[in-house]
Formats: sequence, structure tokens, C-alpha cells
Amino acid sequence: MEETISLKEIFEVLKKRMWLILGLAAGAAVISALITIFLITPTYEASSQFIVNQSQSQNQNAAVDINEIRSNVELINTYNVVIKSPAILDEVADELGLSLTSDELAEKLEVSSAEQSQVVNVTVTDHSMQRATDIANTTVDVFKEQIPQLMNADNVKVLSAANVGTDSSPVSPSIALNLTIALVVGLMIGVGLSFLLEYLDNTVKTEEDIEDFLGMPVLGVVSTISDNDMAARGRTQKKHK
Repeated sequence: MEETISLKEIFEVLKKRMWLILGLAAGAAVISALITIFLITPTYEASSQFIVNQSQSQNQNAAVDINEIRSNVELINTYNVVIKSPAILDEVADELGLSLTSDELAEKLEVSSAEQSQVVNVTVTDHSMQRATDIANTTVDVFKEQIPQLMNADNVKVLSAANVGTDSSPVSPSIALNLTIALVVGLMIGVGLSFLLEYLDNTVKTEEDIEDFLGMPVLGVVSTISDNDMAARGRTQKKHK
């Protein structure tokens, strides 16, 4: 015969093990906070932007060629690959004196652009805000200098350079996010452990447990009387006399 559990029994189990559940959730949150603050190295982010314009010779014309703009947009995909190539990143490492290979630098870079947009974002993540800023700006500068030789193009203009700024908060780790995840995981573990302990608990507590264990009906129950109950009953009997 399949056993069923009612909603009331679920709440009873949760109520019975409430301190266990809360304790595990609080413990997980504390451990998460300590790990986030003291063990995980913060990561910073810096971004620089450039725009792919018409070539300088074309800009001298009064009319704007829509095909030229479309061509520049299509070239952005090529530029995104060129930016992360050794031809650019090796020179960036040399200028900044970094002991990093082009592949290691490429892992720090993210090059993106909005759909049908001529604006390209170069974002760098690093454990140092100053170094992230330097890598972003130097990468764009080197790219701007080298692209005329690599692709015979002169249509790149820097829109905004990366800067440290007054608010240089790390982008990761997020203490709030980690605490939230730890609390949820702690609560889930606490609830699961509570039901596991309840399932493993085979002690007899109620009349229903006796009936289930023996397969026989309960004919009577002997109540437990405490000393306080006995004293109260004695006082009641004296009053009646």
C-alpha cells in the first residue's frame, strides 16, 4: 500500500525542523560571504569605443553612399577578429610590458557591436582596474595605427577611451548574488535533510504509528501525569471536600 503525506504533515515536518533549516541557510550565507570577500579575487572591467566611418577620401564628398556604410558595417566582423589577433595583441603586450601571450590577452578581451551599428566596443576584464583600462586603450590605439597597413583602411575613429573613474567597483564577484544563491541552496538542503531525517526516524510517537507497526487497533491509551498535574488534582479534591 502506497504511503501518502498530507499538506499538514509537510508543514509539521518543516515546523519541527525549522531551526535546522534556518541554521543551514545562515551557515551557507556566512560561508559564501567569507569566500566571496576573502578568497575570490575581484575582477574589474574597462571599455573603449571606436566607430567605423567612411574612408577619409569618401568623407570629402557631400553625398553619403549607403553602400559604403553597409560595407563598413560588414567590415566590423573582420575588425573584431583582427583586434584579437597576435598582430595587434603582441604589440599591446610589448607597449605595456605585460608578460602575457596574445592568447592570454585575447581571453581578457570582448569585442562587440550592436546589430547594424558602426560602433564597436572593446571591453577588457582584469583583476586590476588600472591594467584593464590600459589594455583597452592601448588595444584600440594599436588597432587604429595598424589597420591601415593590415587592410589598407583609414576609417577608424576612437569615440571614447577607457578610464579608471571615481567609481571603480569590481564587476565580480557579486556579494549580493552569491549570498542569495547560498541562502537558496542552504534552504533547499535544510528542507531536504529535514524530510530525510523524518523518513529515517522509525520511533513510535502516536497511536497511528502503533497501528501501522503492529497492524492492530489501539484499544486504550495510558496518559502521562506530571507532578504538577497531580498537585493540581489534589488541590481540586480538597476544595470539593
